[in-house]
Amino acid sequence: MAARELPETAAYFVGRERELAQLRADIVRPGLAVAGGKQPDRGRVLLVVGRPGTGRTELAVKLAREVAAAYPDGQYFLRLTDTDGAPVPAEDTARALLRALAARRPAAGRPAVPGQAAPGRAGTASGPEPAADPVAVLRSATTGRRLLLVLDDVARADQLSGLLPESPGSLVVATADGPLSGIPDVRPCTLGGLDTPAALALLAHTIGDTRVTNDPRAAETLVQELTGHPTALRLAAAWLAAQPRMPLSEAAVQLRATPDTPLVPAAPAPPASAPATGDAADGGAAPEQPAAVRRPAAPAELLRAFRAAYGTLPPAVARLLRSLVLAPAGSIDAHVASALAGCAVDAADRALAGLADSALLVRGAADGLYRVPGCLEPLLRALLAGTDRPQDITLARARMLERTVRLLESCRVALAREGGTDALPGTVRFASPAAAADWLLARRPALMAAARAAVADGELDTLARRLIAALVRALLALPAGGPGPGATGRPGRPGAGAGLRRPLARADRYELHTLALTVAERRHLPREKAAALINLADLDAEAGRTDHAVTAYRKALEAARAADDTGAEGRVLEAIGGCYLELGDLSRAGDWFGRALALRQGRGELVDQARLHARIGAVLTYLGSHTQALREWRAAAGTHRRLGDLASQARALVEAARVQEYAGLPEDALRTCRDALYYARQVGERRLEAAVLLRLADALQHLGDTGGADLQRAASRRLLRAGELPAF
Repeated sequence: MAARELPETAAYFVGRERELAQLRADIVRPGLAVAGGKQPDRGRVLLVVGRPGTGRTELAVKLAREVAAAYPDGQYFLRLTDTDGAPVPAEDTARALLRALAARRPAAGRPAVPGQAAPGRAGTASGPEPAADPVAVLRSATTGRRLLLVLDDVARADQLSGLLPESPGSLVVATADGPLSGIPDVRPCTLGGLDTPAALALLAHTIGDTRVTNDPRAAETLVQELTGHPTALRLAAAWLAAQPRMPLSEAAVQLRATPDTPLVPAAPAPPASAPATGDAADGGAAPEQPAAVRRPAAPAELLRAFRAAYGTLPPAVARLLRSLVLAPAGSIDAHVASALAGCAVDAADRALAGLADSALLVRGAADGLYRVPGCLEPLLRALLAGTDRPQDITLARARMLERTVRLLESCRVALAREGGTDALPGTVRFASPAAAADWLLARRPALMAAARAAVADGELDTLARRLIAALVRALLALPAGGPGPGATGRPGRPGAGAGLRRPLARADRYELHTLALTVAERRHLPREKAAALINLADLDAEAGRTDHAVTAYRKALEAARAADDTGAEGRVLEAIGGCYLELGDLSRAGDWFGRALALRQGRGELVDQARLHARIGAVLTYLGSHTQALREWRAAAGTHRRLGDLASQARALVEAARVQEYAGLPEDALRTCRDALYYARQVGERRLEAAVLLRLADALQHLGDTGGADLQRAASRRLLRAGELPAF
């Protein structure tokens, strides 16, 4: 799940003045703690209670938008029931809020939340420490802050109790089907149907004032038939708008005659006399089952209005509507709809617009994405399960994942400016890198939800692996915000992760590699398991969790050896050495670099050998082992010469000269610098030649040749343009 900014209010909001006034008064009402002479230790909690479709979410969002300015440290919206109707654990909600807080810039004068000043620590955006309690970390992160949280569709009190900000200046607006016991000092604001004037205004907004004023008694009868239920009224109004010749009185009669049962009956419960299974069948007690929260059945008036609206749809559009409950995170656009329905993008776009006109979908004003109203999701999900064949549902999900992979690949190509976009189909092509970045950031929650769902399903693991890989590549292709931790040339991946320094993207990559690890273990893919473990360890190292990274790399090393992947093994050996180097344990760093070098030598990989000779040489230089360090730097220079890389050979020789100076061999250092200058001039790189001349000047200075040193420095300056620095 993901925390997002407050959604837009409904396009047309009517009524609820009394309820809004009650909620506003509750914000400033002294709580029980104040009445008892104590100071409140947490934010105010408001609870909006109502049956599905009564507009409780719209009311909560409208109130939140009215008072948002009073909560400068962030306003977030989270739904605490997933698309399958299962309650979201408090730990998952806490992680989502921590990611959102870590990605937010702190207000002026306020400290950063955990994950900003030290990204990657316990419970932060780069992936939680195993022992960290995300709920406890969230409490710490919210202390003293003025936050506004809208927690929608709360199923149980324990989902909410641990998320309350530890700050009396914060506000939580929750919505639920009924009262939540266990949350003190909360007075539920209960929603029923709209009063008759508001309900008539809602009806007239869609079908026009004329039809209502021409037959006001029939309009009132229709409103009363639907008990003022807001969503039922919207559905009935859209149904009437599509039939302008239908009298309101006839509509009321038809709605009254419409059954108030679901279109697809639920599976019957097992009879009470059915024999028990398992231990209970042998006379023992039945095993304890986890407590399940059963959502109440949809109100009768909503079922009748939904039946009326759904019954007028063409079969192809009805099938498309049913399939939309498969959309990840409930975010729907023309690409998602066309893939699910197996139709053209423009046809899907027209169908979505028509469904929104019928009040069967809601379209966001800001992002343009469609969503199924929450109260209709269970009805459509039951319809899908009872009408469509399982193999057709699986095929639809496969088409959606395949389309998502193609869009991600097109997004990455556009962001990387690689060219070749003309070869892509026009429907998946992005007009510019900015358009690709906007699409990726806007669709990020849905893309992450698609990856989670694909892995959890287990039937489409090949597509899940492709989706994860494509999403990671696209995130890394997002424009860099400048150099950050980890851009130090990790083994096998120079500058890995430099594409995006946002904590949010790091959290996404951590989760994606964890998902990849799940698939690799389930499918018994040892090389992919090793790769996933290495990527997770890389993210720990990138985030500065070096101690934890060492442990993670050791697990990856075991997996690489089990997979007989010597390439990955060499990369891990060098990465462990790099971690010990960052920890200041030079002896261990040199030891691990040496192991990696031996493996690379056995594989004949000259580029890696040259790099490792240099890293070992640097460690030995710091340790004062000048003879051994000089040998390593000369080995690095010799390997670069074999590769034909004269520039790198010159750099290695300069480092060798530096070691010779440390060892008290200034004349040897001077000769080595002249060799380096010869190769630098052959390459023709001005800035490199300038750097070698400065090194040569230092060698002359140590020999007491001040005049010669000044001449070399002057020559170095002449090679550089204004403001340029030597390339070393």
